Amino acid sequence: MTHVEAFAARHPRALTGAVVGLLSCFAVTAFGIAPLAPDASDLPQRTVTEMVQPEGNLDAQLAELAAHELVLRRSDATRSSDTADSLLKRMGALDSAASQFLRSDATARRLLQGRAGKMVELAADASGTVQSIVARYPAENAEQQSTHFTRLSIERGAGGFTAKVETLPLQAMVRLGSGTIRSSLFAATDESNIPDAIASQMADMFSGDIDFHKELRKGDRFSVVYETMTADGEPISWDASAGHLIAGEFVNDGKSYQSIWFRDGVSGKGNFYGFDGQSKRHAFLANPVEFSRITSGFAMRFHPILQSWRQHQGVDFGAPTGTAVRSVGDGSVDFAGWQNGYGNVIKIKHSGDRETVYAHLSRIEVKKGQKIDQGQKIGAVGMTGWATGPHLHFEFHVRGVQQDPRTIAKASEALALPTYARAKFQQTVASVKTQLSLAESMAGSGAE
Repeated sequence: MTHVEAFAARHPRALTGAVVGLLSCFAVTAFGIAPLAPDASDLPQRTVTEMVQPEGNLDAQLAELAAHELVLRRSDATRSSDTADSLLKRMGALDSAASQFLRSDATARRLLQGRAGKMVELAADASGTVQSIVARYPAENAEQQSTHFTRLSIERGAGGFTAKVETLPLQAMVRLGSGTIRSSLFAATDESNIPDAIASQMADMFSGDIDFHKELRKGDRFSVVYETMTADGEPISWDASAGHLIAGEFVNDGKSYQSIWFRDGVSGKGNFYGFDGQSKRHAFLANPVEFSRITSGFAMRFHPILQSWRQHQGVDFGAPTGTAVRSVGDGSVDFAGWQNGYGNVIKIKHSGDRETVYAHLSRIEVKKGQKIDQGQKIGAVGMTGWATGPHLHFEFHVRGVQQDPRTIAKASEALALPTYARAKFQQTVASVKTQLSLAESMAGSGAE
């Protein structure tokens, strides 16, 4: 397509004339034969030749086609290193006037200000002259970012360029996806164009059934129904919470697991349930950091700082500094502050004389005594205290004794579906089963 676009840009009139010339001189020849029969080869054949005459004035049509301006559209995302010139060049536009406008106009300058990752769509003519630029990115008002987006529109008119900014509501869209595990969960979801946020939620949905760090198998299959937020019909990519998993099926080592997100109308709380109504949500989540890499488990290890073999009384999750850390269960903050080698640390008390510890944080976002819900963000991954790299050190204490957090999470009590919600729940399950079947039929296609 790059070579075709380049040729079209250099010779638009020659290309148009050649195509029309071929059409005007073309004679249609049709070869007809009766439907196949036992003696079809003996049936008579007849050749019919007919000249096709163009309707209307051919010269007028040629002139109209030659005058038609090609419009090329390209999409990309802004980068932190972008300038007005580099962005336009990457998108195939050679327009000094447009570049100057992006640098000088106060409204247009917003395109390259702030965070990178703005979704940009550019339209240019065959010579690379910009006709319009549309950028979509999170609402500039922080309170609206979960419900709205900002659209920056730049248009070329007779008097030059104009720019305007609008704040518009995001729209929800239900999508389907499916895939097969070849190497990792995220590789499979990327191949199927499923957002990372949905992959993380899927890992949470089935964390009580499957240990995604140890039990994932090549050839495992999954299908999902999820809701994603869109800006002008385009799925947004700037918000990790922009997608919501509705239902899923995962076949692990030949065994099938199904689950659905259901919110009862009385309490207003939502949870993952199996199709039989059994809750997938346990009192404790398996991971305080969404599907991150375990760098050190609950076992003997060679301590990187003390340079000796010691029992590691927790689990380390490797993740970039700033990655959100969440509470694995409901509780209240017992401690939030600095604690020697742990650096910035948070301790949360839970029911049943249980406590969780989150250490080496770069940021603490809760206070002592604060009530915490399961899954609530409490801080961010860092490398404060005795740490050789960014990670979260996580511990689980039962009656003051350290236990393997993943074993505790899997064995913890499940939360029950309220009796009054069962009829509505079964109706919801029936509706998503059809969608999951359709998603499964798309396996391997990457379609949505």
